[in-house]
Amino acid sequence: MGSTITEKILARAAGVPSVRAGDNLPIRPDYMIAYDFPGYTDVMFRQMHDDFGIRELAEPERYVVFIDHMLTRGDAREQEVHQVTRDWCEYYGIALHEARGIGHQVMAELGYAQPGNFLIHFDGHISGAGAFGALGWGVRRDLLEAWVSGRIFLDVPATTRFELTGEFRPGVDSRDLVHRIIGDHGADGCAHQVMEFGGPGARSMSIDHRQGLCGMAMFTGAVSAVFEPDAASLEHARRAGGTDFVPQSPDADAEYRAVHHYDLATIVPQVVLPGSARSANTRDASDLDGTAVTKAFIGSCASGRIEDIRAAAAVLDGRTVAPGVELNVVPTSDAVHRQAEDEGLLDVLRSAGAQIARSSCDFCFGYQKPLQPDENCISTGVLNISGRMGSTGANIYMGSASTVAASALAGTITAAREVTGR
Repeated sequence: MGSTITEKILARAAGVPSVRAGDNLPIRPDYMIAYDFPGYTDVMFRQMHDDFGIRELAEPERYVVFIDHMLTRGDAREQEVHQVTRDWCEYYGIALHEARGIGHQVMAELGYAQPGNFLIHFDGHISGAGAFGALGWGVRRDLLEAWVSGRIFLDVPATTRFELTGEFRPGVDSRDLVHRIIGDHGADGCAHQVMEFGGPGARSMSIDHRQGLCGMAMFTGAVSAVFEPDAASLEHARRAGGTDFVPQSPDADAEYRAVHHYDLATIVPQVVLPGSARSANTRDASDLDGTAVTKAFIGSCASGRIEDIRAAAAVLDGRTVAPGVELNVVPTSDAVHRQAEDEGLLDVLRSAGAQIARSSCDFCFGYQKPLQPDENCISTGVLNISGRMGSTGANIYMGSASTVAASALAGTITAAREVTGR
């Protein structure tokens, strides 16, 4: 019996010839990644030092920390949080990347998400690394084990295969696909598994859209997601400085828990109702025509990349955001921001009435410009539970960048084709 991509990556990281779903063994991550946030990194650093007596790391190059939250108020509390992180990273010799953008994007730009790599984080959106043929796994409760020992005991997950054909139509992207998958199979349809994407449709997707799809894997119950490496992901790895990566592809006789087939050409714009990304909350955007919005947000670790900004600019070009609607756009990294500026995309968005903010996670979790009671927001953020972006009395709808842009123009939830005619 052959192996899935996940089984091959974990076998390599464990230093054994092969593994099977259900095996439990110690696995050595290539990188252990975190972002500073009160109650997480500060606690882990203190535990390492005080409880485990660790004064020096044997391999500090395997530890990576990002400062990408709590950056927009500029107050003393923010500086206190970040200084704790700076001090500990300097003490242990850990690479610290500060205010360069959302860590899940910046890690890819810096070459940590190489094909075949195994990365762990306490945040499940590390699964976005799967766009590059890497395996990113959120291990919130057990990350300290890896930080202390350099290894982590994990159960090898089963894999569900998604065979993709066709290409997305205009105004549709991977956010619509992942919400359609959740709608079809439920929020536990891939529980404790890895989603593996392949086929000609997977190869037709841009790297940005792959990142968006993989980054939302946790809302199917999956522990991660991964694309078969191809020319696009290998070229990205080389541009990011990769030289010795070992891409992994599934064997023809790999064993899957299930195999699902999707024709990307049949996917239509999707919107998720407020409350969560449960299957019952997924609707075709057309079903919500007329639902008023007051705020619109394009950004987060699952959106806000250059393809998303291009899509939004195509919808907004020559048009103006509806009166009473505030559209905020947060590029996913400083590099994406510069590229969007160089391409003239941000000028298009500004001319339409959008407000552009520096890259951070702050908008997505309600720290920057929090929503007020009774506001309706259409968002490309990663979560829409009550209170996620501010008041518990606000409502958050989720959709793609094209749908958010079109809805900002209309003042009501609207698919892009209703605005552009395409």
